[in-house]
Amino acid sequence: MEQGLRSEGNNPPSIDKTRVLDVKPLRCLAPVFPSPNGMSSVSTPQPSPFVCVPPTGPFPPGVAPFYPFVAPNESGRPGESSQQTPSGVPNQGGPFGFAQPISPVPLNSFRTPTTANGNSGRSRRAVDDDDYSNSQDQNDQFASGFSVHVNNVEDSGTGKKRGRPKKPRRAQQAEGSTPLEVDVEPLLTQLLTSFKLVDFDQVKKADGDKELVGRVLLVFDLFRRRMTQIDESRDGSGSGRRPDLKASNMLMTKGVRTNQTKRIGNAPGIEVGDIFFFRMELCLVGLHAPTMAGIDYMSVKLTMDEEPLAVSIVSSGGYDDDGGDGDVLIYTGQGGVQRKDGQVFDQKLERGNLALEKSVHRANEVRVIRGVKDVAYPTGKIYIYDGLYKIQESWAEKNKVGCNVFKYKLLRVPGQPEAFKVWKSIQQWKDGVASRVGVILPDLTSGAESQPVCLVNDVDDEKGPAYFTYIPSLKYSKPFVMPRPSPSCHCVGGCQPGDSNCACIQSNGGFLPYSSLGVLLSYKALIHECGSACSCPPNCRNRMSQGGPKARLEVFKTKNRGWGLRSWDPIRGGGFICEYAGEVIDAGNYSDDNYIFDATRIYAPLEAERDYNDESRKVPFPLVISAKNGGNISRFMNHSCSPNVYWQLVVRQSNNEATYHIAFFAIRHIPPMQELTFDYGMDKADHRRKKCLCGSLNCRGYFY
Repeated sequence: MEQGLRSEGNNPPSIDKTRVLDVKPLRCLAPVFPSPNGMSSVSTPQPSPFVCVPPTGPFPPGVAPFYPFVAPNESGRPGESSQQTPSGVPNQGGPFGFAQPISPVPLNSFRTPTTANGNSGRSRRAVDDDDYSNSQDQNDQFASGFSVHVNNVEDSGTGKKRGRPKKPRRAQQAEGSTPLEVDVEPLLTQLLTSFKLVDFDQVKKADGDKELVGRVLLVFDLFRRRMTQIDESRDGSGSGRRPDLKASNMLMTKGVRTNQTKRIGNAPGIEVGDIFFFRMELCLVGLHAPTMAGIDYMSVKLTMDEEPLAVSIVSSGGYDDDGGDGDVLIYTGQGGVQRKDGQVFDQKLERGNLALEKSVHRANEVRVIRGVKDVAYPTGKIYIYDGLYKIQESWAEKNKVGCNVFKYKLLRVPGQPEAFKVWKSIQQWKDGVASRVGVILPDLTSGAESQPVCLVNDVDDEKGPAYFTYIPSLKYSKPFVMPRPSPSCHCVGGCQPGDSNCACIQSNGGFLPYSSLGVLLSYKALIHECGSACSCPPNCRNRMSQGGPKARLEVFKTKNRGWGLRSWDPIRGGGFICEYAGEVIDAGNYSDDNYIFDATRIYAPLEAERDYNDESRKVPFPLVISAKNGGNISRFMNHSCSPNVYWQLVVRQSNNEATYHIAFFAIRHIPPMQELTFDYGMDKADHRRKKCLCGSLNCRGYFY
């Protein structure tokens, strides 16, 4: 470089422009990582892999190592050195080297360099393939700007940089208060141990089953909810963070995922109709690997050359897709933009578009995930696995902004369970366009609940259950007397996370137990809700179980288990369903009562181990409720050995009196029209077994 500079006296040096090279920045390069099966899924034909050769010798004084030449630490574990190799960087050691499956997060992290205002060199009118944006939080709280710490490269969709994995952060209750030291690493380790995900073999990682998929999703959701609670307590809102991305990144770093091998057809362990509230959930279970792109594909060698074939697509409104009648989908390819100056760019027949075109001729099955608007959370999406489709035809046309786009017509493979069509039918019931078949009563509650609960029988001629009085809440003859008065909160506008002055938050260990959507953020032996002496309004977040059901429920006649309960609406994991209403009675006084909830029984823990010899689930107060003569919808909830509903003891205190309640929450995401069930528990002194007809894989064959 010195030869290209000339200095004459005191004049500033001039530059020999003939010696200046046109050097493109590193971030413009498109890395290509091999998939686990050794075949590229990026493009066809394959370009040469992206390889960086680290410089030899030490860096000059005052110059810090920079990506991608950061030296790995000795342990190779993230978070132990400020100069560690970013996970996913090629030709470096660590868990994401070429010898290991590649996390899909880094693959989507290499983007077009952004300008100073955070936008790329062209203004996109078309959003990402399925309308998913990293700046859009689909969590229990709106958040934007949180970056997964994977690579020191730009975050897809936000233009912000991702740093190296950070050490666990401290959760702080409020400004000026004592910070709560929260190390999330031990929390995750505890969850992985409880659900037996610490050392599961590589075969199951590659090919899952329903049980493994359920455990992976449950650990992700429990960990994500807990981090949401921690983030909220730290700054009062949790805004600016993405606990869903952070949770998934930590799980992937530990190798906690399944169905990593791309395949054509159904993904093992995932049923048609399953729902997901986060794109990262699709990735963790191998239903759809890309975290942003709407088309997933793999390269296969069908002739002398490799060619891409589509394996799954996500359609959720990002483009002008036509959902059809539930059996037909008109899908728009990826790409196509319009700049601020009005110049348009057409879609190209490459990558995902090329894979879809190849799938037209090969007639292979493609998994279809449909995204719909989350009514409870308008900025979020709910993803429905709608089963296998085949691409019948393709064509090109101009879209609304004048770009040439590719269109693909997909037809649903017959003989599969209905999924998206169920959602369409329910919406027609709600809109009054179509009537629900088999309705006996349009509202079983007679207006006692904020949402009507219809009584339905489309199985036989029975006109309804035995007579009972509908009561929406628990009846106490007298409240329980507390040994000492309990403090009440003075939160006139409602309890807020991070408020160190809120007595109810302090009773819950410094955290609010619920999100603003009514999602239980962590499971505890006892939840303290605001009582009658508290100053907060009825819609306070800490009165979640006092407002009645939030979802539209129905009581229906089952084929072989009497009457049951299910929902027209999707329910998030941890979402509140209802409380067990009835009359509080003395323990042991219900020999002929089939509508009993006995909290003194032994219940299986939420964790994977279902050991009834563990009495840790016994509640701190013996509560027995009878709903024989009077109760609410909870009296119709049937038993299951693999339930999707979990109960939680809740106490509401006022001065020196307290009332205990049983609140039901969803264990996992529950699709519409799936029966709601919970485990009735066991009483070792009661030998009157009843035959169990739950039909689950873990069915014990009986219950009490």
